[in-house]
Amino acid sequence: MLDNTAWAVVVAAGQGSRMGKGPKKQFRLLAGLPVLGHTLQAFEDSTVIKGVTLVVAPDEVEWCRVEIVERYGYTKVAEVVPGGAERQESVWNGLLRVPEIPFVVIHDGVRPFITPRHIAQVVEGAKDYGAATLAVPPKDTIKIVDEDRGTTKNLPRDKLWLVQTPQAFRRDTIVEAHYKARVDGFTGTDDTSLVEHAGGRVRVVTGDYANIKITTPEDFAFAEVLLGGRAVVRTGFGYDVHRLVEGRRLVLGGVTIPHRRGLQGHSDADVLTHAVMDALLGAAGAGDIGHHFPDSDPSYRDISSLKLLAAVNDLILERSLEIGNLDITVVAQEPRLAPYIPEMRSNLARVLGIGEEVINIKATTTEGLGFTGKGEGIAAYAIASLRVVVSPHGRVL
Repeated sequence: MLDNTAWAVVVAAGQGSRMGKGPKKQFRLLAGLPVLGHTLQAFEDSTVIKGVTLVVAPDEVEWCRVEIVERYGYTKVAEVVPGGAERQESVWNGLLRVPEIPFVVIHDGVRPFITPRHIAQVVEGAKDYGAATLAVPPKDTIKIVDEDRGTTKNLPRDKLWLVQTPQAFRRDTIVEAHYKARVDGFTGTDDTSLVEHAGGRVRVVTGDYANIKITTPEDFAFAEVLLGGRAVVRTGFGYDVHRLVEGRRLVLGGVTIPHRRGLQGHSDADVLTHAVMDALLGAAGAGDIGHHFPDSDPSYRDISSLKLLAAVNDLILERSLEIGNLDITVVAQEPRLAPYIPEMRSNLARVLGIGEEVINIKATTTEGLGFTGKGEGIAAYAIASLRVVVSPHGRVL
């Protein structure tokens, strides 16, 4: 029996530059849970794993401890430690914190589809040579090409394997391999290459093609496809209106817009953000902003509506809901709002922790008709979609 014989080092210190704008890939929501959360859940469910050392960027240690480990209840994560400039250094930092235990499992935090079954299999494989890795045979023909993109030869596909993580090792084997690599100045492409550099052999254990590493936006889209059929979409509608008065700032989407009048209200009267909040609360089945932030409460006087939006977002996350998209229309005869829309989108995306690409803001007039057309006030409409999903590990979210 291998129960509780291994300790996991989960590495999530990368910058994720190839993912583009938005949160780092390890922290982006996938099926209502951060990508890293799915990964940690697999180790949480594994009977082989006794504990986990999580390695993240130095400036994210405390945030991850609170917002990932404690928020979602990963009890096996014993410590969150700072990583280094490169992955190999980050793994070494994690290894230094591993207690005396027969086996160590090293895994990329952005491989969220790993399963407890494969964790157990790779640890079992490490019993033979002291080191093992999950891998899958390639499905495509692999060619070597020259610098001009000309082919030189085919590689024998029956002898090639695409290496994945987790990789499992006897504790002394991987610690000694990392130490020798540091002394020799050797940099490997993965941890098994360090064992090979030290003269060891590595057992290959058949993995799973679904065990993808999320690196690019295309990978993230594919990960969502793998979860297809598990999502239920809820839609909410929000509407708000405020009167224009003298002596007030005009704030829309958290942006202060130069204008001779502003919106009247108990808070900053950000009508756009209020409509978004009501739409999100409606999709979540959680009442309205008047219920959560009554104008009879003096603590909300002149408060930034972005702070209230952050509180609404916390409520959504607590219910394990994921924002699909927001579509917002602001109705105002004046001033002209188009120049300020990019900053509004940026503000909403930052507070909600989502990409700007899922937020659409439009501004229109009523051609002089009605209270907005007469310049008496500004109105805003918003539609929000939230997804209710099941995680890759069967966790109802």
